[in-house]
Amino acid sequence: MRQGQSDLDRAAAALAARLPGPLAPFARLAYNYRWSWLEDGPSLFSSIEPDRWRRCGGNPVRLLQEAGTEALERAASDERLLGLAASLEAQLAADLDRPASGPGDADAPVAFFCAEYAVHSSLPIYSGGLGALAGDILKEASDRAWPLVGVGLMYRQGYFRQRIDGSGWQQESWIDTDPERLPAALVTGADGEPLTVTAPLADGEVVAQIWRMDVGRVPLFLLDAERPENDPAARWTTSRLYIAAPEVRLAQYILLGVGGMRALRALGIEPSLIHLNEGHAALASLEAAAAAIRSGAPLDEAFEGARRRTVFTTHTPVPAGNDAYPAERAAAALRGVAAELGVEPERILRLGRSHPDEESAPFGVTQIALRSSRAANGVSRRHGEVAREMWQHLWPERAVDEVPIGYVTNGVHVPTWIGGPMRRLFDRHLGEDWLARVTDPATWAALDGVSDADLWAARREQRAALVDLVRDRSVTERLARGASRRVAVAAAQAFDPDVLTIGFARRVATYKRLHLLLQDRDRALRLVADGRPVQIVLAGKAHPRDDDGKRLVQALFSVRGVPAVSARVVYLEDYEVGVAAKMVQGCDVWVNLPRPPLEASGTSGMKSAVNGGLNLSVLDGWWAEGYDGTNGWALSGEVEADHGSQDARTGAELYRLLEEEVVPGFYELDGERMPRAWLARMRASLRTLVPGFSAARMLADYEARVYAAAPASASAFSRT
Repeated sequence: MRQGQSDLDRAAAALAARLPGPLAPFARLAYNYRWSWLEDGPSLFSSIEPDRWRRCGGNPVRLLQEAGTEALERAASDERLLGLAASLEAQLAADLDRPASGPGDADAPVAFFCAEYAVHSSLPIYSGGLGALAGDILKEASDRAWPLVGVGLMYRQGYFRQRIDGSGWQQESWIDTDPERLPAALVTGADGEPLTVTAPLADGEVVAQIWRMDVGRVPLFLLDAERPENDPAARWTTSRLYIAAPEVRLAQYILLGVGGMRALRALGIEPSLIHLNEGHAALASLEAAAAAIRSGAPLDEAFEGARRRTVFTTHTPVPAGNDAYPAERAAAALRGVAAELGVEPERILRLGRSHPDEESAPFGVTQIALRSSRAANGVSRRHGEVAREMWQHLWPERAVDEVPIGYVTNGVHVPTWIGGPMRRLFDRHLGEDWLARVTDPATWAALDGVSDADLWAARREQRAALVDLVRDRSVTERLARGASRRVAVAAAQAFDPDVLTIGFARRVATYKRLHLLLQDRDRALRLVADGRPVQIVLAGKAHPRDDDGKRLVQALFSVRGVPAVSARVVYLEDYEVGVAAKMVQGCDVWVNLPRPPLEASGTSGMKSAVNGGLNLSVLDGWWAEGYDGTNGWALSGEVEADHGSQDARTGAELYRLLEEEVVPGFYELDGERMPRAWLARMRASLRTLVPGFSAARMLADYEARVYAAAPASASAFSRT
């Protein structure tokens, strides 16, 4: 899959030409995100100029463009640093030279479509869990040498930046991203000009150019409407992720699905399998059918052929997460797509209606994705059950348990999320190749050879790194909100690397039940002010139009004037994957309080477990599979109609567990000042959760359960 590779190589060579000669390997490494999960990759670049590395957001291309002459010359004369760069470049070359294996082949790879990718914090084209999962899938596919390509959009402003004002209310802003300063290159044609594709919109066409960036062995192609052929409205198509305007969202979905398939074709890639990661790219299957029609295939045969090579992963049981649009608006947006297919818009609209004959019913992207895929899956065992019940009406002739929606429980890319101290500990005791054996329970039997003292020391080192982050950010963020100096420095003075640290961080939505942390304010205050103190780190963004979510954040700030709270509770603004990594690596307990059954899976708790953190979570999503009574703590996952009484019981049980089990367990030390019972629970968590909830296990399941699955039923196209 060399398409666009020469463009990346030229970009790397141009950057190298501006650097001292010995730093050329740095430029080549910078243009492949593989450096980000090589153990010494981040430190290689940060060593050049640590403060600028931080201000560049960990973007190595920007760092090398902006670093001062003195810093570059110092790096060019540092034999240790040059040796490390040579070693990392050799590792990258060996990785890229491996033969492909897995589903598909180099000539007909799997095409993975997603609206967002959290590959790294320096590439701000993600909002949350869906993007983090997509990034982990690309990285694990690279590790497994899968022939896979990613397809997405190059958002010029990405997702919003968050600031909390003096009243505790979330404020949003957007910052332009310059792709020329990313490890990306425009793909060019034989004439040297950018390769472009067009996609039909409601009121014309949008022209998109294609950026390539490499995630290890996996190329990620991103479509970008910032072209002179487009008017300002068309260019706005790739402006912001999850933009609120329905017309723009529909245009984005047309560009992602239809334009994405056309981009692959322009690149000479004909995928053996199309994997739709959420419904945003559902129109890709229609474009696959259109290509067959243009080649002379009959309509129904073309539709069926497209369905037989399309699979779909649904990620949310929350109705608002399954985008749907009024029939008239969808018909207008899809008019051009329908014309190119040679069908009336009504035929496409029927595919997206829960009940096809209801002409006024909204058009849903999840519905069309389910109907146009040969196999579909939820993202945990429980979510599979919920999805079958939720979408059973699409198969009215089937019982709920016969609805063709299976499950592949999410997993996390261990090298991305594990902290340095824990990784080095495992390198010493599990063997240097333990990451290649991460799914094998026998790998984790070697934990018996790790002393409690060493395991606890690694945990403390990672907790201390999070404490350093809190001390730094809490002061400036509080001062920016207008806090007094006393309040601003309270957490910086009180946060302690030897204190039990609890984390709660995720997208802020009402069903995540952030409010349960303050449901019993007196108990909450006693918890952080007790002689066995607790320090709490919170983070998360509410969608710009979710005022209820914003009010949940604001409610937390209602107690910020209480000294114990300002000293022991911190809300970190602008939650992103860099902050997420520090939190999951440093927190001792990861709390998750979704209202069941609305947690499709979740992955942040898995990331915490990789780092020796313990989960305290509702038995929903992945935790319903992971919890065994010895490896964390659980809250009821029963579904209840009375949300008020449910919240009261869940909140009471949360605080009972914290007061009676979690806090005493952390501070119950033996004569050697070791919390033996806590460490035993940590070991149980590592043994049971890391093998079962890694991205390596997830991709093996996708290959066996989804990619190899036979078509579930006759084509839905022919029935509409």
